[in-house]
Amino acid sequence: MVMALPLWVSACQQEAQGSAPRAPPKAAPAPARPPVTDVTAEGYVMPPLPKGHVRLEDAFGGVHRVEVEIAATAASRARGMMWRTSLDAGKGMLFLFPHEEVQGFWMRNTLISLDMIFITADLRVAGIVSRAVPRTFESRSVGVPSQYVLEVPGGWTEKVGIRKGSAVRFDGVSGLAIEP
Repeated sequence: MVMALPLWVSACQQEAQGSAPRAPPKAAPAPARPPVTDVTAEGYVMPPLPKGHVRLEDAFGGVHRVEVEIAATAASRARGMMWRTSLDAGKGMLFLFPHEEVQGFWMRNTLISLDMIFITADLRVAGIVSRAVPRTFESRSVGVPSQYVLEVPGGWTEKVGIRKGSAVRFDGVSGLAIEP
């Protein structure tokens, strides 16, 4: 008890003089992590993509409107729908390519099933890959040239009746530059 008394007196004197007991020194902040530059990495932060709409005519003459993010650069096309855990009905991603040619897509790092609608330069459905299996490396193609590819939730094309040859129209796409 005799030893504790001087400590208590010292603390009371510091309080009376307006000085508080010293706080322990702060730890140095953790070094900043370098930004992730691999567009296919989960931690990569993709800048916001332009938005537009795609209208597709179904087998019965009805029209279905899809709100899309537009991938018109090499980086945004490489990233695509990777690491997304959901895609609502009526939403999708439109890939724009500089030239019409046979396109192939894979599902690397893609966590959800997708339908891939391959679209010709004259805006007709060239073919559809339905319900692509997530996280696979198999190249998916319809084997004929296309300049655009629209990805929508898996099973959507069957549900609404989109078929090969269906007419397509883009809204909000015409002014965008397509990078090689």
